[in-house]
Amino acid sequence: MLTHIGTQVIETERLILRRFEFSDVESMLRNWIADEKIQSLYSEPVYETEEAVKELLTKYIGSYEKEDYYRWAVIDKETKECIGQIAYFLVDSKNHFAEIEYCIGGEFQCRGFATEATKAVMDFGFKRMNLHKVQICTKTINVPSKRVIEKCGFIYEGTLRDYFYMNGEYVGRLFFSILRSEYDCK
Repeated sequence: MLTHIGTQVIETERLILRRFEFSDVESMLRNWIADEKIQSLYSEPVYETEEAVKELLTKYIGSYEKEDYYRWAVIDKETKECIGQIAYFLVDSKNHFAEIEYCIGGEFQCRGFATEATKAVMDFGFKRMNLHKVQICTKTINVPSKRVIEKCGFIYEGTLRDYFYMNGEYVGRLFFSILRSEYDCK
């Protein structure tokens, strides 16, 4: 049985994953949410003003009232900056699975932050929410994200060809997952 406990604080060696706060606006703008390249890789709009980010945060923060809402600000312990986000943006209570999405600001990529955050959220999902399966997707053009997914032990399930139309070309969507039994063996 899936257990909904809502977005709880998760601490790793270098990160704190916590609920978003309005005090995150400036670091979000500085580090990732206004970056078109970062936002386009996970099909999100660019937010360029404090007002726009506050409006988004109002939605996020209001959703924390729901026990089946899971979205974390990724905070670098060293700088105290919000360097990205990670979420179970799709939670299927009936079938006991959830899908992760994440983004990390360009300046913070290739330093293991996405892998660290993803492993922590997987652990939270299996151990605290009692998930049976965690899935994750990426675009075929997002090679760094594919590496993160593989480092986290996800198994490739397949490709939805020409799933996205971006910048005048079609891009596929790669699907990966890991089952509780596979996760427990690691």
